[in-house]
Amino acid sequence: MFLLHAHSGLRYLILLLGLAVVVYALRGALNRAPYDNRMRVMAGVFALLMYLNVFVGLAALFGRPFQPYLIGHVLVMVFAAVTAHLVPAVMKRRPMEERTYLPHAVGAVVALALTVAGILALPAGRVLGSYL
Repeated sequence: MFLLHAHSGLRYLILLLGLAVVVYALRGALNRAPYDNRMRVMAGVFALLMYLNVFVGLAALFGRPFQPYLIGHVLVMVFAAVTAHLVPAVMKRRPMEERTYLPHAVGAVVALALTVAGILALPAGRVLGSYL
């Protein structure tokens, strides 16, 4: 049960950090600021938390009976984690002068949208936080 609570609680941290990534990236893009290390670290931590939540969620599945609705939830959340990982991975390989903020904003918005879709794939009681 602890893993299920941890998995449920991590989603709020992911949503907050994802919003912070979007806001920071949009601020950098609108101000035409030079790309900085803080953006890279924030996006990397966002992707790391997404992967951590996927692994905690998969571990929580082993302690309970499998329900068919979990297939959609797991698949969408894996796609969200991969999406969160793509932009930092691409930016890491680019020369510093070619790195920009806008891909981070777009990638984080897509990852957050997939996260919300994955949460909505669960029954309504779990969306409203009945485990907390």
